[in-house]
Amino acid sequence: MAPGDPHVSGAMNLRDVGGLPAKGGAVTRHGVLYRSGNLARLDDAGSRALEQLRLRRIIDLRADTEVAFEPSRIEGLEVVVQRVPLFLGSVESFFADDIGLDEMYRRLVEDSSAGVVDVVRGILADQPVLVHCTVGKDRTGVTVALTLAAAGVEPEAVVGDYARTEGLLPERRNRAIVQLLRSMHPEAVHLEDLATRSPAPVMRALLDEVADRYGSAADYLRAHGLGDDEVVELRRVLLRPV
Repeated sequence: MAPGDPHVSGAMNLRDVGGLPAKGGAVTRHGVLYRSGNLARLDDAGSRALEQLRLRRIIDLRADTEVAFEPSRIEGLEVVVQRVPLFLGSVESFFADDIGLDEMYRRLVEDSSAGVVDVVRGILADQPVLVHCTVGKDRTGVTVALTLAAAGVEPEAVVGDYARTEGLLPERRNRAIVQLLRSMHPEAVHLEDLATRSPAPVMRALLDEVADRYGSAADYLRAHGLGDDEVVELRRVLLRPV
């Protein structure tokens, strides 16, 4: 955790994306957009700390099976919960197919574009807002990266925010999940990357690919239905002048 990150016990990889440099000398606002892993293990102190963030919306990117297995512990929290399952296949299928992070992200960007736009519209609808999946690494990482890039955040700052996740995943959790997955997929080449890593070059390559294909992250969102006025509003919501 960085000094400015909120401490919400039981919530893995939760942080504020405020303070990132953007074009024109702006920075992302603090206290507007948060990202995290799931909220299934919040203890009482964590629930109180989450309440102190005064969230108005939580956007859950997990599939129905994930939500049923690990429901969020947010009882009593007055907040809109928006479900946007992003993977068209199951999480398990990525390990079974043994694809790399680059291919997973490419599929997410192309196959779940409507969902990505729904997430951006959810961010515009209510703030403060928390976007999360199970670990807060891949679905959350890609969606938040595209959102930040579309708002004008500097590419290397977007990459840096994504890459932070790897250092925020507990080593004990990583060992346990890798051991479990290795017992199921002993020959998998990409298993540890999929389960535990967020390499900067992977996100850098994804943003470059989106720019090459669409022109920019904002143009990617426009191509899949976001309006020009919504892009302008996204920048207003997320950025402030220095």
